Amino acid sequence: MGNVSATAILIDELRRCRMTRGLNQEEFGRVISYSGTHVSAIETGTRPPTPEYVRAVDKAMSTGGLFARLLEKLPPLDRTPVWLREWIKIEEQATSLRWYEPSYVPGLLQTEAYARASLWASGMATGEIEAGVKSRIDRQAILNRENPPKLAVVLDANVLTRTTQDSRKMMREQLDHLIAAAGLPHVQIHVVPAEAGLYPGLQGGFALATLSDGLVMGHVDGQVRSQVLSMAGDLANLEATWEFTCRSALPARQSLLLIEEVAKTWT
Repeated sequence: MGNVSATAILIDELRRCRMTRGLNQEEFGRVISYSGTHVSAIETGTRPPTPEYVRAVDKAMSTGGLFARLLEKLPPLDRTPVWLREWIKIEEQATSLRWYEPSYVPGLLQTEAYARASLWASGMATGEIEAGVKSRIDRQAILNRENPPKLAVVLDANVLTRTTQDSRKMMREQLDHLIAAAGLPHVQIHVVPAEAGLYPGLQGGFALATLSDGLVMGHVDGQVRSQVLSMAGDLANLEATWEFTCRSALPARQSLLLIEEVAKTWT
């Protein structure tokens, strides 16, 4: 029992609440105005319970707000999907991180407004967006701790010019944030310019974490879920892609100048 997470306890109680009423997941979903598939995702831990979801359960089951109170007590990590928690723990233990992104600013360097916009653009349910934003911002604490990991980031130039709903203010703030981050001694940012043409990294974003014992772990984001990689072959492919991508990127100083130049266009 000592290893059971607070989220697991909450999910178990939600499942027990449904079962004691003699309802299957489809029936329970109709009662709380959610699909049976959504109920199943909550109960299997592939989707985190949101404030909206637990309030719907509290209201339909007349619990007096029990589940809402339990959710409020969960630590931030427990509010993230199960499949993402493993990588977040690896981030916290890493001595160095290498992160390549062809489409978005990496989560560790996102502003709150950019995080919210990117989650909205990804199609995340409205009720889950704020929890996702909080999780991303909380993760950034590793960059401000006493012994932060070394962070090397490579961005495709398109990241600097892509926004949503023409939010110029958001993009200016985000690029200013990147400029400030690049000034930190443990952060290095490189940009692959448009002139580089096609290169291996465009197949998708990924991250590599090196732990204190030298062990390297990888992380890739897919359309359905993210995945932690530890197989030697997978890591060798990511390492090779990282090296080829870095060769296409500008040096740190030139990258910073490019970010500053593009930031002015968002004024």
